[in-house]
Amino acid sequence: MRVIAKLTIVILPLVLSCSTQHKESNLEDLKLKNFRPKSVYNIQKTLIENASFPIIDMHSHDYASSKQEIEQWVRTMKKMGIEKTVILSYQTGNGFDSIVNKYSQYPQEFEIWCGIDYTGYDTDPKWAENACLELERCYNAGARGVGELGDKGEGLFYSKPTKAYGMHCDNPGMDIVWAKCAELGMPVNIHIAEPIWMYEPMDSTNDGLMNSHQWRIDLTKEGILDHAELIQTLENAVKRNPNTTFIACHFANCSYDLNILANLLDKYPNLYADNSARYAETAPIPRHVKAFYEKYQDRIIYGTDMGMNEEMYKITFRILESDDEHFYETEQFGYHWALNGFDLSDSTLEKVYKSNALKVLNTN
Repeated sequence: MRVIAKLTIVILPLVLSCSTQHKESNLEDLKLKNFRPKSVYNIQKTLIENASFPIIDMHSHDYASSKQEIEQWVRTMKKMGIEKTVILSYQTGNGFDSIVNKYSQYPQEFEIWCGIDYTGYDTDPKWAENACLELERCYNAGARGVGELGDKGEGLFYSKPTKAYGMHCDNPGMDIVWAKCAELGMPVNIHIAEPIWMYEPMDSTNDGLMNSHQWRIDLTKEGILDHAELIQTLENAVKRNPNTTFIACHFANCSYDLNILANLLDKYPNLYADNSARYAETAPIPRHVKAFYEKYQDRIIYGTDMGMNEEMYKITFRILESDDEHFYETEQFGYHWALNGFDLSDSTLEKVYKSNALKVLNTN
C-alpha cells in the first residue's frame, strides 16, 4: 500500500507593488534563460519522502568524487528506498578497473557496467574480436552489463578510451560484440539520438528551446544521421540480435512520439526502455504517458541519470506516483513548461521500480 503525504498550499491574492509594476515595464529586458515561473494554482501538492516500493536505479554514473561522497550517496539511497544503483561507467581497461575498485566497499549497493573498446574499429579487421576479449575481461572483473553506449548521429562515441565516429550500432562488426554480450548475459544500455527539440529550428517556435539550444544537433555535418535514421539503426541491431537484451535509455529519445518506441517494443521482446532523465520531457502530457506506462509496464525500467541528491530522487517519485498538476521544477530540469504527475498503478510502479530490472539483470 502507498502512503503519501499530501499538503495543499493556499495561494493568496496577488497584489502588485510599485516595484512589481516597475519590473513589468521592463519585460523587454527579461531573458529566456532567467524565466522561472511559479504556479498560481491553489491545488494539491504531494510530498513524497521515499518511494512506494523498493527501487533498482538502472541508470546512473560515477558521480561521487570521494569516499565520503560515496558514503553519503549510500545513506541517501537507503533513505529514498533505492536498493541498488547501476553505474554506467562508459569505461574499459584501467578506467573500468579503477571505478570498480572505487565502489568495491559497497557491492550490494552498486553494480558497475563497462563500455566497449572500439580501438582499431576503422583500421583493424580484428577489432571486434579484440573488443570481445576486453568485454570478457571486464565481465570477469565484475561488469554485468554494458553501457551507456551512445550515438547522436556521428557514430558510437560514449565508450572510452576510443570513440567510433562513423560506426553505428547496426554495423556488421558490432554483431560480433552483441553476440558476446548475449553469451555473457550482459544487457546493453544504449543512448540513441536526442530529444526532437534538438533537431528543430532554434527559434520562437521551438517548444524545448531552453534545453534544445544547449544540446542542439547540427544536421549539416557530413555523414550525420537524423533522428529517424538513428532509430532505424537501433531497430536493425535489436532485430538482428534477438538473444541480446537492449535497453533504449531515455525512452529512445522518443518522448515526443512514444508510438515510435511502442512499435519497437511490440516487435522485439529483447528490447526494454529506461525513463532516465526524461521525466520533464514526458510530464507535460500525463494522460498519454500514463497509458504508455500501463500498457508497457513489463518493459520500462526506472533510472535517474541526474546525480545523487535527495531532491532529485523525490521529483521522480512525485512525477511517477502522484496525480499533482501544473507544478514546476527548475532546479533539476531546464525546461520552462509545467509538469504533472502520472499517478501510476501499484502494479506498474512495482515493475518499473524493481521487477523489470531483476529480469534484465537475470536475477531471481
